[in-house]
Amino acid sequence: MAKGNHTTVTEFVLMGFTDRPEMQLRLFVVFLVIYLITLVGNFGMILIIRADSQLHTPMYYFLSHLAFIDLCYSSSIGPKMLQNLLVKKKTISFSGCFAQRYFSSAFTTTECFLLATMAYDRYMAICNPLIYTAIMTQQVCRELVIGVYTYGFLNSVLQTALTFQLSFCDSNVIHHFYCPDPPLLALSCSDT
Repeated sequence: MAKGNHTTVTEFVLMGFTDRPEMQLRLFVVFLVIYLITLVGNFGMILIIRADSQLHTPMYYFLSHLAFIDLCYSSSIGPKMLQNLLVKKKTISFSGCFAQRYFSSAFTTTECFLLATMAYDRYMAICNPLIYTAIMTQQVCRELVIGVYTYGFLNSVLQTALTFQLSFCDSNVIHHFYCPDPPLLALSCSDT
């Protein structure tokens, strides 16, 4: 791309779902209810699994981490989306977009690997029931979960760092309700 006079982007405009004010209030109520149900449901599941000693098995251990990841993922995008449904100026700072991109990517990647770990746990329980308890010990479960979180967050560091090394100039309008990669790559004036 030829070098020219470009304005550096310091914030992005999130277009969201609609510009119609009457629809924005309705969407706010709907998404607020969904967000609150998600928070209460996942937090309740974590509390129940932690409180009931009969649920201290590998399957429920992984399920409580899945609920935690869902809780965190919803909270990485939901509050800003809800805020933008109520305000006229729907902007997010460059650093806010960076943080939102990082955490949404981290929790998405972590959830995918946790689901694969849960599939492995169920495979071991079904195919090797006699040695399952000897293989899937608390220590093994803990190490699997630590590995899942470590890989998810390190992978997200790499992806987010590479995305935000690009130059963003001229247009700063993201046709989405948060900061995912495809719209950010479309806004980049760097060679991708």
